[in-house]
Amino acid sequence: MSRTVMIVVSDNQETIENTKKYWENHDVTVQAYSSAQWREGLDNAFFRQQLVAGVPALISGSSPVNSDVGGNVIQFPTPTATASSVQKMEELEAQAIENAIVQYKGNLTEAAKALGIGRATLYRKVKQYHIDPSAARKKKVAA
Repeated sequence: MSRTVMIVVSDNQETIENTKKYWENHDVTVQAYSSAQWREGLDNAFFRQQLVAGVPALISGSSPVNSDVGGNVIQFPTPTATASSVQKMEELEAQAIENAIVQYKGNLTEAAKALGIGRATLYRKVKQYHIDPSAARKKKVAA
């Protein structure tokens, strides 16, 4: 039986210890890295290869991460740009917001909670990125 792996990148040792302590009772292996270790690892081809081999769903974004304790994890947008170009943070943020709004069927309050931002912040960003939440609500009615 395979075991779920959670990767935590944090410089806060207390956060890492609390995460490990919580998930050890849920049959989840926690791999913790400092932000410096993570950056160095991503520069190392062997580390990247091991990461891809160990947790393909997190790397490719091919399937959502599920939690059996009722938590929600919004899938990070999969880059659509070619390997030689880099997406801007604004583009990634807009994609993450759109994904959350669609997942919560246009409910901006729930989408904001899932994204970890305030409702007013989400409303501001929806306006800033010209996102139409009513499209997600219409999909809900049509489905």
